[in-house]
Amino acid sequence: MLGVLRQRTYRHLFAAQALSLIGTGLATVALGLLAYGLAGAEAGAVLGTALAIKMAAYVGIAPVATAFAAHVTCREEPCL
Repeated sequence: MLGVLRQRTYRHLFAAQALSLIGTGLATVALGLLAYGLAGAEAGAVLGTALAIKMAAYVGIAPVATAFAAHVTCREEPCL
């Protein structure tokens, strides 16, 4: 199973994804601390609203970005 990490490109992609997930987790924790710092006892409502807006942005922007990427032509070879 770890044999795939011998491929340099995949190893770099995997490391980038892992770092991205760590960053996303830290941002979520920071958002929770910010909500607590701003709202105190009402931090749950503030955090819930902020996370709902974040998810709505993901759901709303992802299809548009996918459609845009599908129409972009590749100008370099090899085109992946």
